[in-house]
Amino acid sequence: MTTTTLAVLVPLLPFLGSAAGLLLGRAAPGFTRPLAVLPTLAAAVLAVVVAARQGGGKAIDAATQLTPTGSVPIDLALHIDGFAALVAVLVGVVATCVQVYSTGYLRDDPRYSSYAALVSLFTSAMLLVVYSGDLMVLLVGWEVMGICSYFLVGHYWETPEARSASLKAFLVTKLGDVPFLIGLFALAADAGTFRITGVLGAVAAGGLDHPTLVALLLLAGVAGKSAQFPLHTWLPDAMAGPTPVSALIHAATMVAAGIYFVARLLPVFASSAAALIVLAVMAAVTMVGSALAALAQDDIKRVLAYSTIGQLGYMSGALAVGDRGAAVFHLLSHGAFKALLFLAAGAVIHAAGTNSLTAMSRMSGLAKRIPDAYWTMTVGLLALAAIPPFAGFFSKEAVLVAAEHTATGERTLAPAGAGWIVLVAGLLTALLTAAYAMRLWLLAFRGRGAEAPSHGRQPIAMTTVLWVLAIPSLGFGLTAGYLDDWFDGHPLTPTVTTAVLGTGLAVVGAAITYAVRRTLVARTTPPPAVPAGTAPAPAAGVLAAPTVAHPDAEAGQVEAEALDLPHPAADPADPGRALLGPLYPHAATGFHLDAVYRTLFVRPVLAAASLVRFLDREVVDTYVNGAAGTAKGLGWLVRRAQTGNVQTYLSALLAGSVVLAIVAVVLANVAAGA
Repeated sequence: MTTTTLAVLVPLLPFLGSAAGLLLGRAAPGFTRPLAVLPTLAAAVLAVVVAARQGGGKAIDAATQLTPTGSVPIDLALHIDGFAALVAVLVGVVATCVQVYSTGYLRDDPRYSSYAALVSLFTSAMLLVVYSGDLMVLLVGWEVMGICSYFLVGHYWETPEARSASLKAFLVTKLGDVPFLIGLFALAADAGTFRITGVLGAVAAGGLDHPTLVALLLLAGVAGKSAQFPLHTWLPDAMAGPTPVSALIHAATMVAAGIYFVARLLPVFASSAAALIVLAVMAAVTMVGSALAALAQDDIKRVLAYSTIGQLGYMSGALAVGDRGAAVFHLLSHGAFKALLFLAAGAVIHAAGTNSLTAMSRMSGLAKRIPDAYWTMTVGLLALAAIPPFAGFFSKEAVLVAAEHTATGERTLAPAGAGWIVLVAGLLTALLTAAYAMRLWLLAFRGRGAEAPSHGRQPIAMTTVLWVLAIPSLGFGLTAGYLDDWFDGHPLTPTVTTAVLGTGLAVVGAAITYAVRRTLVARTTPPPAVPAGTAPAPAAGVLAAPTVAHPDAEAGQVEAEALDLPHPAADPADPGRALLGPLYPHAATGFHLDAVYRTLFVRPVLAAASLVRFLDREVVDTYVNGAAGTAKGLGWLVRRAQTGNVQTYLSALLAGSVVLAIVAVVLANVAAGA
């Protein structure tokens, strides 16, 4: 087969698997798992073949006109360069891991067939975005991912958290998609085409009349889809969905789409210095704010969610300084270790019976209960903290090097101010990232109290996936010296300055967190070790044993139950509380952005809706009901006159005649007197 044919099959196979899964899920449940795993696995294999054939060389382009529009044509086009080839491999591999993991995690879920079909459709939509060479076709995949996320985040729809989270994710991302769509049309109007190659050619020729306006409109959609400030608030709440869905959204789809879009059209954004400054500020605020928030979260998945927001901020920062190679390199690296972290977190939640880090900190022996999740999550956290030689070190250093070169004037594609903004924020975030990674590890795996409940060995489908993802989380960064040709040719290897600064700050952040935890533990009375199934009242000064979900349920059910469990009282030995001090309660609520949006947007909209409802019910309906009542009253009068008595009719006729005669005489006399 030609490379073009193979590329067409990559997004098509998961789509066909999704359709077959929806059609056969109930009629033939035995086919559900093969239809979920095999098409996605085949797509991943074909994506690897396409990447090998593309080889980082000349881009592969193919197109056929989809429909005549009378103005700007829409083409069914492929555009596969080094970026697209590698990102498609990431999507395929992570999606396959998620599907395999889900066969164990949700093995008894009654809605597994629809879940698996939606995951396949989600994967297909992201692959369409990655390979598409036409912006309108890309938009189709972009929007399909939005609706898939709505259904998948709301998978546990029985819980109010999942229902509200799915609706919030849908509405916030749609809020960004409105200006995004306008920006696409404005871009096509200036360039005269929706083809990506045509748009880039128009930019190179100076054919954009409104580059700043177009770039800012597109950035609004990117901020919503990739959870960047100020449209990032949906992502932490989306943790109400199943853990494998969180892994897919955070690692390889949805949030990665916005970063990939900017990387694909970076010359459009680089044509406006103002847009790059806006992107740099947005990235800096996102990085630092999300890292502070992560340090104060109690839900293990919310810690990872804010972590994703911060790492996406690094990618946005790399794009703001004009280095899409560093951005996509970190996208690939982050996709591996973040998928690992979320899937390992699913195993931890299953074993602990809770998603609360405070509750986990009151259990002992959790690491021994789940050794596979413990060791692989440790690898993922080291990669997240950018400790060498793990993957996150090399990719994060590539971002810092790009920012350093822009700040010092070695590269002039972006303003030097953008470089300094990204560099300072990136170094500060490196310190905070290591701090919250260490906090998560200590609270989850170094708890004190009763023994963690035993569930036996995790399903082999889950543990195998964890070790598969641990390999790139550990070793992918070592490919930095070989990926230059796949990107723009800029070196991705670390420099001494940024490596020393970044790693040094990470070590300091982790060390301080560890020291604070040790100090606080020494001052705190450990919770009593009580037999399973008993819950005595704690003595004064002693921490209460946590409430956990059903210990014998399968992983998905445990997670669904954990959503409704109350989180225990704060752990006095929590290092996050001590490190943040008075900032802790604000960071724990995401700096009250939800409350701000509720005041500025939600309440006015609800008030306007209430006013419209009042006007419709009390004013419009009054006129309508009044007209109906008048007609009804006249009908009643006429009906009363219809008695069926001939004498009554004759009497009325005679009386009417007499009245008319009298009126005629009176009018005649009046006329004669005049």
